[in-house]
Amino acid sequence: MTAPLLQIENLHASAGEVGILKGIDLVLEKGEIQAIMGPNGSGKSTLANVLMGHPHYRITEGRILFQGEDVAGMPPDERGRRGMFLAFQNPEAVPGVSVVQFLRQALTNRTGVDLTILELRLKVMEAMKSLGMATGFADRFLNEGFSGGERKRNEVLQMAILEPELAIMDETDSGLDIDALRTVAEGVGKLTGPERGFLIITHYQRLLDYLPADVIHILWDGRLVETGGPELAARLETEGYEGIRSRPATT
Repeated sequence: MTAPLLQIENLHASAGEVGILKGIDLVLEKGEIQAIMGPNGSGKSTLANVLMGHPHYRITEGRILFQGEDVAGMPPDERGRRGMFLAFQNPEAVPGVSVVQFLRQALTNRTGVDLTILELRLKVMEAMKSLGMATGFADRFLNEGFSGGERKRNEVLQMAILEPELAIMDETDSGLDIDALRTVAEGVGKLTGPERGFLIITHYQRLLDYLPADVIHILWDGRLVETGGPELAARLETEGYEGIRSRPATT
């Protein structure tokens, strides 16, 4: 029997002495899109960072199984090599390093194959064409002077080149206007498939209007308090998070 792409078991994590995640259980299969929704301070971004091994957070209990292997003790670069990817809420600028230079190094780390600049450029140009991106984008310094939409589209380009099995998207819709959101969501949609899973972290339904999730979880105070289908996001639009605050946890 094939192991799930991602299996989180009773995950507890803290920042310093402050407990933030308080027992997360989640199973994500290949080909699935799942969404984590919740108000500010509920632990959504903490969950994304813990999954990728951010050193600021400490796992105090539980396991993170990626394709059947416990990765909780692995550093972030090893998780990335194994096929995990995090699209940041606020991608950092890297002056002096072009997008194509960054992608070459990242792809080498991911695959162990050192493509020539020409080979990589052809690969990047093909991906950019598919995503509807201007070719000059590849020679700009990474995220320097980029708009919010350009930074998020660059994250999508990285996913297209690195081809991770698991993509964790931390509030990708943050700071995007409706046109940029649609463009980014359409780009992500082109990368979905039977061998890849997505865990989308968001406040609002609007991203899910363009990128429908198979399963939606509500995270509140470090716990998943409700799980359902697309109708759960629609209900949030009318009830708000206060509407589910007093509900018992469901699975």
